[in-house]
Amino acid sequence: MDNSSKPTVKPTITVRPVTISRSTTNPFASIDKKRVAAYARVSTDDEEQLNSYEAQVDFYTQQIQSNENWIFVEVYADEGISGTRTKGRDDFNRMVADALDGKIDLIITKSVSRFARNTVDSLVTVRKLKEKDVEVYFEKENIYTMDSKGELLITIMSSLAQEESRSISENVTWGQRKRMQDGKVSMAYKRFLGYCKGEDGTPQIVEAEAEVIRQIYAMFLNGKTYREIASYLTECGISTPGGKPVWSVSTVQSILKNEKYAGNAVLQKKFTVDFLTKKVKVNEGEVPQYFVENSHSAIVSAETFKLAQGEIQRRKAIGKRLSGSGLFVCKIVCGDCDGFYGSKVWHSNTEHRCVIWQCNHKYKGEDTCRTPHLTEDEIKNRFCVGFQSISS
Repeated sequence: MDNSSKPTVKPTITVRPVTISRSTTNPFASIDKKRVAAYARVSTDDEEQLNSYEAQVDFYTQQIQSNENWIFVEVYADEGISGTRTKGRDDFNRMVADALDGKIDLIITKSVSRFARNTVDSLVTVRKLKEKDVEVYFEKENIYTMDSKGELLITIMSSLAQEESRSISENVTWGQRKRMQDGKVSMAYKRFLGYCKGEDGTPQIVEAEAEVIRQIYAMFLNGKTYREIASYLTECGISTPGGKPVWSVSTVQSILKNEKYAGNAVLQKKFTVDFLTKKVKVNEGEVPQYFVENSHSAIVSAETFKLAQGEIQRRKAIGKRLSGSGLFVCKIVCGDCDGFYGSKVWHSNTEHRCVIWQCNHKYKGEDTCRTPHLTEDEIKNRFCVGFQSISS
């Protein structure tokens, strides 16, 4: 059969349009308007920046609500947060989570630097959103992430923003180190007990708080443990440096080790390793450290502070949990085994009850320690005799 005689029929092509979203599986017909959110951020908490923060929130709320083709979702805003990393930016992370859950179609933000100053974070976030058909619009740069050139422009702008952040960080660090070289001392006054910032910018003593500091040092040098001091301050209703009602052992230790209470200052004890991660490291010689003597008024004397440091080291060297139940605890050493003397109660339920001190290991080994037990009065008398011989 000759097929050439058959008429030629052109194929008919009918396009069936996309009806549902690949990311949300919702029918397009059910979403007549774009669900729009905005993101605002300021990186410091001073008054000028807070006004900018409030202005951004108000502006975006009105802008979205006034557009009849948009449905206002929310203005996500982080206050006083750095943009160099997404960690800690609660509203930013919440916004991204809501977008990935299909609650947002478009995100509006002022600029790439407001969104993120970290190139990697910016690109990763934008790509995650694009996979879910969520677009981001950067007003200042006039960039839409769904645009074919969007990612290239974002990469360039994010890199510039990151370098700007690096430059700012280096300038701030330089300024801080210059202040240290000049011997200028700064404190976190809101969390520093005993001092406030004076009119001339130098630390000034707050006498009521200073009395608490002196009491802590006195209790410690009189044999009280860190925990006993913390419990006492809590029971007395004295607030911690951070304004909390309950004192911790670490807070007491920090006060006893802080040279600023003796009127001196060690500057740059820690430093920021990376401006992006904000990781802080203890300075072990990587960067200069500055010791400023007599930089401000002291709350405790140099002698008291020195005695406290010696007592801290002594207790640390003991290598065991210290009890502060008595003045002579962990201070009397057995001449046979080098163990510490401890208090024991004899005849506790009789009229002959008394407290004696003897080696804690006297009967624990194969050989009994030959050192005698002592009464508390004998120890006090011997202490007085020894003290008088030294002072005379």
